[in-house]
Amino acid sequence: MPIYAYKCTSCGFAQDEMLKISDAPLSVCPSCGKADYAKQITAAGFALKGSGWYATDFKGSGSKPAETKPAEAKPDAPSSACGSAACPASH
Repeated sequence: MPIYAYKCTSCGFAQDEMLKISDAPLSVCPSCGKADYAKQITAAGFALKGSGWYATDFKGSGSKPAETKPAEAKPDAPSSACGSAACPASH
């Protein structure tokens, strides 16, 4: 059975209600008795059951990505082009 979140707009009372899909929506607040008890919009629950899902079949399967070696640092060589006609800063 689905669980619906209800809230009274008069007194602010909120409660989750387990109702059949075929049941009529509730309208009377169990706290104050007014007919301002209404369903709230909530996010649907989602469960991954069975096989064929990334989370159950592939995620964390023990295979590790290929190891990468850090790039070797190369010493900075001064540019031989600066100070000559090829360097725009010297003109």
